[in-house]
This record gives sequence, C-alpha cells and structure tokens, in this order.
Amino acid sequence: MMTTLETDPEHIAISKSKGIKIDWKDGHRSEYGLTYLRDKCPCATCTGAHGTPPRQPESGNPFPMYKPVLKIVSVGPVGNYALQIHWSDGHSSGIYSWEHFRHICPCEECQGG
Repeated sequence: MMTTLETDPEHIAISKSKGIKIDWKDGHRSEYGLTYLRDKCPCATCTGAHGTPPRQPESGNPFPMYKPVLKIVSVGPVGNYALQIHWSDGHSSGIYSWEHFRHICPCEECQGG
C-alpha cells in the first residue's frame, strides 16, 4: 500500500503536446509521455472491464496506420484525487487517480529496473 507522500503531488506540469510531469511530495519525479498515458488509460473500456478486449497499446505497433498526432485537448481535476484527460482521439472517460499515476510511473526505479 502506498503512503500519502507517495500519492500526493507537489507540482504538476501539463504539456498538451508532450505529456505530464509530476513532482511528488516524497521527492520522486514522474514523467509520462502522451502515448504512454493514453495506453495506460484506466477506464473500463480501455482495460477490458466490460468484457470487451482491452485497448491495444499504440506504442507496440511497428506499422501503425496513419493517425493524427495524439494530443491532450484538456485536463480537469476530479475532486482532489485525480485528473480527467480529454484526448484528441475523442476519448475522455479515463480518470487518472494520483495512485494510478504513481503506480504506472515509467521510471526504472518504479518499474523494478
């Protein structure tokens, strides 16, 4: 179980064309690229919780069909515990809690590397 320091952001920087950076209260820093964040959407549709196949990561396809460049259209707070991201591909149902952000931190330390 994570502590409050691990799951409370100190500072959040949002770039609609690059991604999100979070400085955590425990001193850790996380950087999330756009494709990585979109691939890690926690909503029921993307995770397959509705019984449908989960969304396939875009980052793993070596021959992607042309798609417009992925961008964040807008980001809004959900209470004091999460962000809701509205994506340029029309998706907006994922609610990224602070705990989810910390859990998916792509750094070597967090990924066990």
